[in-house]
Amino acid sequence: MKSNRENRCTPGLNSLGYGFGLNSTPTHPQEPAFIQQTFSRIARRYDLANHVLSAGLDFGWREKVGRLVAAEKPSLILDLATGSGDLAITLAKHCPGARIIGADFCLPMLQEAAKKHVPRLVCADGMRLPFADDVFDVLTVAFGLRNMSSYRDAIREFRRVVRPGGLVLVLDFSMPGPALRPFYRFYLKKILPRIAGWLTGDRSAYDYLSESIEAFPRGRKMTCLFEESDLNAPSRNAMAAGIVTLYTARK
Repeated sequence: MKSNRENRCTPGLNSLGYGFGLNSTPTHPQEPAFIQQTFSRIARRYDLANHVLSAGLDFGWREKVGRLVAAEKPSLILDLATGSGDLAITLAKHCPGARIIGADFCLPMLQEAAKKHVPRLVCADGMRLPFADDVFDVLTVAFGLRNMSSYRDAIREFRRVVRPGGLVLVLDFSMPGPALRPFYRFYLKKILPRIAGWLTGDRSAYDYLSESIEAFPRGRKMTCLFEESDLNAPSRNAMAAGIVTLYTARK
């Protein structure tokens, strides 16, 4: 691991790996400056919004990830796009002997994780990770791949830093089946932004969320991206009637 580049974030830091500071002007969704500003604005209320908007289901999703990762008996885990650190905390509970590094490129989100005493936090660009090849036993990304500018390039970077035989695990939103899809789409576009706007004071961030969920590759399209990136035995497990999907693959 390139420890000289693995510096912890400090409150004075405002440039987080993509080369954009927090005052950069965003252009359009999935551009780094846009994502960075969006999550910076909602960081303090992010957890509350997640719990309310998922009706508390997010706790169970993280628990499932924790159990799957624990079965690997990992020594070193990278929780990429760790955000406010909730998944890193769950992983630590299930894998008490593992060293867990939480990486994100949004400083205000990492500051929220630091308040929860997540011990190892790294400012890192998910597209250009500051780690050597073949390092991690497991890499997890929960609700973060969707915000990266190139899914294919990001997955290739995930593969690079995972050791041979290691596990890549992606948890993200998807769309339910045809029977529920019209109702869920209505929720995403009309209800979710209103509730989130009230909770966080920033409705526009959740307008982006609904758009990104619809555009994100899901099901077979996602497992194909894994295969194209030379990750083996990709699998998918839809949960909550298909609202979220858990993808896994091995290097």
